[in-house]
Amino acid sequence: MEFIPKWIAWEITRRCNLKCVHCRSSSTLEVDGHPDFSLAEAKRVIDDIVSYASPVMVLSGGEPLMRDDVFDIAKYGTDKGLRMCLATNGALVTDKICAGIKESGIKMVSLSLDGDTAEVHDDFRNQSGAFAGMMNAAKLFRANDIPFLINSSFTIRNKESIPGVYRLAKSLGAVAWYMFMIVPTGRGEDIMAELVPQAMYDELLEWHYEMEKHEDEILVRPTCAPSYYRLVLEKKKELGDDFKQRSLKFSTGGSKGCLAGQMICLIDVDGNVLPCSYFPLAAGNIREQSFKDIWENSKLFHDMRDFKAYKGRCGACEYVNVCGGCRARAYAMTGDYMAEEPFCKHIPRNYKG
Repeated sequence: MEFIPKWIAWEITRRCNLKCVHCRSSSTLEVDGHPDFSLAEAKRVIDDIVSYASPVMVLSGGEPLMRDDVFDIAKYGTDKGLRMCLATNGALVTDKICAGIKESGIKMVSLSLDGDTAEVHDDFRNQSGAFAGMMNAAKLFRANDIPFLINSSFTIRNKESIPGVYRLAKSLGAVAWYMFMIVPTGRGEDIMAELVPQAMYDELLEWHYEMEKHEDEILVRPTCAPSYYRLVLEKKKELGDDFKQRSLKFSTGGSKGCLAGQMICLIDVDGNVLPCSYFPLAAGNIREQSFKDIWENSKLFHDMRDFKAYKGRCGACEYVNVCGGCRARAYAMTGDYMAEEPFCKHIPRNYKG
């Protein structure tokens, strides 16, 4: 199997105007020991990447709009032939920002929506007015013909909002809605007790499956929930469901679960290359190695691509090639990224554990 980097999230700043309960980087308004890199450094990184691959690049954070040169970075990537995207909480979006998005060639913007009301969303984001800011951003994106998708993260505190958030995402004109099942990293480690438990996790995936079967207007996809792809195949076999997942030009999904270190990765503000946004271990650092060297030769990435070496039920599972279990969740909850997926209840046919 060939492993090609298709999608890179790039933390171009750790500064943020919000203090969300689940934040992977524990972002604040201050630099806090993790300063922004220069525009010259950003261009060097892009040059390094395009000499090897042509992934979708998502400028993320923190809040990327807190960088005055965010559109200079985006434009440089666009001119180099990359599909540049932007991930924002929406609070800083204005008509001027929309103009910058279009002029720099950004193809897609992701907005964060974690509740179908201001009360729920603002509580999750730890900021009064966050919901209003997100709603205004969606309005401005529509007015300026900027395609956007919506990412939503859930714990016990906001799980009741899931159907409402899905409906709201559709009504706002989003091209896609991604339901994130939180992995406890960064500030998220402080809400371990709020994680959706295994039984409820399965219920949510069942709900998503039934919803997705009948959804033909918007791309929907559970994220950080690789066992969903096992569930889809099981349903097809057991029920004969004619279920076909829609695809999106900018999506990294499809019919595969965990893509960390296989098709996707994250570059943090310090230059560390991580398997995904929720995996705290680095495969290498782009200030010390080329991206190609890290991607092709990192022991961490090689481990994660060796499905036969996975432990427990994951290693014995007949669905390992389409699921793989969440390596970040395994690491967060067991300390071993090769361990079996903690939230999966499936017992493989040949498992003798």
